[in-house]
Amino acid sequence: MKKEQAVENLDTLITNVEAARLSISDHLIVKIVAISKYNSQEDIQTLYEAGQRAYGENKVQDLKEKSENLDDFPLEWHFVGRLQKNKINNLIDIAPSLFQSLDSLELALELNKKLAVKNKKMNCLLQINSAHEKSKAGVKPEDAISIYNEIIENCPNIVLKGVMSIGAHVEDENKIKRSFELTKNIFDSLVDKGARYCSMGMSSDYELAIKSGSNMIRVGSSLFKD
Repeated sequence: MKKEQAVENLDTLITNVEAARLSISDHLIVKIVAISKYNSQEDIQTLYEAGQRAYGENKVQDLKEKSENLDDFPLEWHFVGRLQKNKINNLIDIAPSLFQSLDSLELALELNKKLAVKNKKMNCLLQINSAHEKSKAGVKPEDAISIYNEIIENCPNIVLKGVMSIGAHVEDENKIKRSFELTKNIFDSLVDKGARYCSMGMSSDYELAIKSGSNMIRVGSSLFKD
């Protein structure tokens, strides 16, 4: 990807994000996380030079390689994939800024145990399956608040920063919007528990997500297209 293209992609995305943000609030700040899983370190560096700072990977090994190889750049790394229990220690050693896809109480307890052994903490988002789709990971919306509270109580080495969800995988925009609104309602009820991020929206639906209250989007193809 050429520098000019990266600048154009980022400018277009920011323009769209701003329009969506201002349509609901002057005060909402939306964080953009570039999902770089299909892209090279050179592409990330090019996008960094265009002004993008936060990046997300969905495989622990890829996150390790890219974060180590790009260590000279002040990048913020997020892990956004399913975490297998045998990769927990590897993720802890990488120390991402945010683990966005904490998808069960069972995983939280295991992660907390291994964090405690290493005397470390990790910022996490609780993943909610707001679309009620079997193909998606995450806790059930109706269980989300109680599980969030349980993690706060029983997992002192996990610092919960909010929630994450993936919009419904359907053509019907109303159904996608409802899944986003369900997550946002849960987020609103957790703000007094320290929730800061409501991570919703990808390249195909980030504008709808922002209009539904998202303050963090995860976009790949919109930023890395040639």
